[in-house]
Amino acid sequence: MHHRRSVRLKDYDYSQEGAYFVTVSAHNRECLFGDVVNEKMRLSPVGQIVRDEWLRTESIRRDVTMDEFVVMPNHLHGIICIRRGTLQRAPTVERFGKPASDSLPTIVRLFKSATTKRVNILRNMPGTPVWQRNYYEHIIRDEDDLNRISQYIQDNVLQWVYDKENPINL
Repeated sequence: MHHRRSVRLKDYDYSQEGAYFVTVSAHNRECLFGDVVNEKMRLSPVGQIVRDEWLRTESIRRDVTMDEFVVMPNHLHGIICIRRGTLQRAPTVERFGKPASDSLPTIVRLFKSATTKRVNILRNMPGTPVWQRNYYEHIIRDEDDLNRISQYIQDNVLQWVYDKENPINL
């Protein structure tokens, strides 16, 4: 039996207030979301769905704001901020099969699910994976970390020619 290894910090509460940098990659790193042309990202119809669902996440979750993000040809980089209102709640550690509402894993999972559904309707390809399993995440620790990651996201299109996610570089 194969056990998936979690990339999450053990016993860290991913539902607590904070900013998180995530990278979500397309299944098999396929360039579904558009192309970089003259150092500008041109979204395909699939990429437009990804952008729209990313932004919609904020409107359907009152404690979540989406900060800097970029949709690239085969991945998305973004900053998710979880802000709690005045009500304090008990820490919730997500466990496999027991999702915690508005935790980072739940937010990413539901984003991936919503985009997959819409993309598969668009392409008339039900059941076809759009995203790789898991995603990369980094807990943003301070203002310097936030500024560095924001700049990385802003510069990502300009760096596409050198990006390890670019199929030309594989």
